Amino acid sequence: MKHRCRIRRILIAVVVGTLVAAQGIMPPVSEAQGGAKEKSAGKAKTPPRGKEAPAVAGVNEYSSKNFLLHTDLPPDEARELLTRLETMLVLVSGYFQKPNSQMIEMNVVKNQASWPPNSIPPDALPSIEAKAGITLSVTQTRTTGGQRQVVAAKSIVWAVADRGTPQHEAVHAYCHQSFGRTGPTWYSEGMAELGQYWKAKEDGVHIHEGVLKYLKSQEPKELTEIVAPNQKTGDSWQNYSWRWALCHLLAANPNYKERFKPLGLALLSDQQTSFEEVYGPMAKEINFEYSFFLKHLDQGFRADLCSWDWKAKFQKLKGTASVQAKIDAMRGWQPARVVVKAGDKLSISTTGEWMVSKSGKKLSADGDEEGKGKLMGILFEDYRLSEPFELGANCEWEATGDGNLYLRCRDDWNSIADNSGSVTVKIKLAN
Repeated sequence: MKHRCRIRRILIAVVVGTLVAAQGIMPPVSEAQGGAKEKSAGKAKTPPRGKEAPAVAGVNEYSSKNFLLHTDLPPDEARELLTRLETMLVLVSGYFQKPNSQMIEMNVVKNQASWPPNSIPPDALPSIEAKAGITLSVTQTRTTGGQRQVVAAKSIVWAVADRGTPQHEAVHAYCHQSFGRTGPTWYSEGMAELGQYWKAKEDGVHIHEGVLKYLKSQEPKELTEIVAPNQKTGDSWQNYSWRWALCHLLAANPNYKERFKPLGLALLSDQQTSFEEVYGPMAKEINFEYSFFLKHLDQGFRADLCSWDWKAKFQKLKGTASVQAKIDAMRGWQPARVVVKAGDKLSISTTGEWMVSKSGKKLSADGDEEGKGKLMGILFEDYRLSEPFELGANCEWEATGDGNLYLRCRDDWNSIADNSGSVTVKIKLAN
């Protein structure tokens, strides 16, 4: 997304103060995006045209509740796009708790040759030719008592007709028209990427395969680099991928989500705050969970179910004392509440059953013949993890290192959402 200084047409009559902004994106891939079936937000229609708005050959106009769409897409594809845009807008406006207040104007280009010469404005043409998108925006402001206030804002989207770019740009348009700004680059682009992937009643990761492959193949980019000030929008889809990863984690993980929405609203309101100011006291925890998220990232991964319990208390076992912990199958690593030293020998016993699929059979903590459902352990020490190790329903285990003991039900990290049940684990010193 590149900041621009012009807009194709200004629809606001009186300008008290103007701040012009624009966003654009180079999509990593153009393949179809998967996910759950979306609920229709209303049937799109083709409004009648008068002499002042003659139909353009190859380009037609469609509208829905919140969108005015100009496109050369076939009618069925245009209406399907409007449905996706409306569904996305419900989720995004619901997240910000601010209903959309004015039509969002979209220009979506499938075949540039179908558009008459000079119909695509110069500020948008490079993005369209690059198979990308851009949001051209104008803002009216008024200064009162030394404070700049947004009076009105209008955005016009230009985007290629791939699966994700129109939705990405529509998030920018919604934010700009609703708040008068879209926030710093890391937040603006991260939330736009998040918005294009959001699905109703789906909390797992669902991103372009190209983005997933890239993030899984790279060393994690430092958080300080992702949120650094003075970044340029439209820099690269790779940078957009890192911004998405951070925003997804912050929006989904219960350890951070309660601070993320107020931070976003403050940034959109031009308040003096930052990522470092809000999350600085949690720097070690958030860095650890960010790296953990990227290590296990896959389609369907649930950051909320795999969050870490930072408030759990751990203790060293003494004498005949024992500690019990309830371990849910539908969670990631959970605290056993026991701290161990290398050489400690523990006796572990379990009661209860769990399932690793909705249609599967009930299993003990020994799991099935493939090892799924087996009770697993890992040691956490100074924000580092040991290699995971097998335990099972009843066993004696000797610690090979120091740390806090965490447990989980073995299953693929992106498949734990359909697990159910729990086991109670009793831990004491072995005789």
